[in-house]
Amino acid sequence: MSDQPKEIQTWQMVQPNAKDRETGEKIPGRLEKTSIEVPELGPDEVLVEVAGCGVCHTDLGYFYDGVPTVNTPPLTLGHEISGTVVAGDPNWLGKEVIVPAVMPCRKCILCKTRRGNRCLNQKMPGSSMGIYGGFSSHIPVPSIDLCEIKDRGDIPLSHLSVVADAATTPYQAIQRAGLERGDRVIVIGVGGVGQYLAQELKALGAGTVLAVDINDDRLQSILSYGVDGVVNVRDKSPKDVANAVKAYRKQHGLPAHGWKIFESSGTKPGQEIALALLSFTGKLIVVGFGPHKVEYMLSRVMAFDAEIIGTWGCLPEYYPQVLDLVLSKKIILEDFVQTRPMSEIAEAFAEAHATPPEKRIILTPDF
Repeated sequence: MSDQPKEIQTWQMVQPNAKDRETGEKIPGRLEKTSIEVPELGPDEVLVEVAGCGVCHTDLGYFYDGVPTVNTPPLTLGHEISGTVVAGDPNWLGKEVIVPAVMPCRKCILCKTRRGNRCLNQKMPGSSMGIYGGFSSHIPVPSIDLCEIKDRGDIPLSHLSVVADAATTPYQAIQRAGLERGDRVIVIGVGGVGQYLAQELKALGAGTVLAVDINDDRLQSILSYGVDGVVNVRDKSPKDVANAVKAYRKQHGLPAHGWKIFESSGTKPGQEIALALLSFTGKLIVVGFGPHKVEYMLSRVMAFDAEIIGTWGCLPEYYPQVLDLVLSKKIILEDFVQTRPMSEIAEAFAEAHATPPEKRIILTPDF
């Protein structure tokens, strides 16, 4: 196409937050605006002009908390990407797309046994795709896993960037849980990921969805999106929360066994609550990430005939199903997003790191 650029404008992470090994003093992280050459595209690659890229908890972990990227800085962060194909594979030119946050190799045994979301050779923008990430004007990516957006109606293309992670990671978790129609479910943490998880559970047939969080405004809001009940756990011990859930079950005539618990807060208290709620024939699906450790008597899992399951990313083949749920308004995402110009990336990172925003920040290129 005639508008193919010769350079990619980008905000690179030159230096993540760190400590001086000798003095122990904090070395602040640095993001720098720069230009890099557009690489020569292979026969199965395209260049996507970025419409929006979401600021994810993972990006903040890389920048502030010492979570290592596969490729070392300088590199560009950002893996929640939507945009338009402007060069490369002619079958994709001009199409609006979502770039999967996790792109499997399609060759290894994990990929061949439907576990490609955890492919050890996967490509992830902003970590394991060389220097390329979504906080840029453009990004080169393989075309095989792109999710085409055929008719987005009145939803801005930039808003659909959150489908690449915040809305698809829950879908993968639901598949891992083996959700069946009528299942009884608890969602711990209804923030950036949990708010989509709760909606998807109801859209996919869950019978009862109980939301657990420390933010009362957030809990009251999620009731408007199909959740059946809420429990505010601020200043409550895991035992207190278990008693509150028990009271809810009794009030609504629900059994104690067989609950599926999704821990999406990624916090130590949230994980401790999840473990306290795991009971007979239940499943605990760990969705959120945190660097802490929790203590638990593992023999309880045996005694309960229960399961604890981890889940990572989302298979690209699930993206069209999630996108259909969004475009059909069975999942509402626009109420939970906000846009900022990409030139405000440093301020957006600092704000999201200090207090996770109620509406996910999407950065739109303004180079």
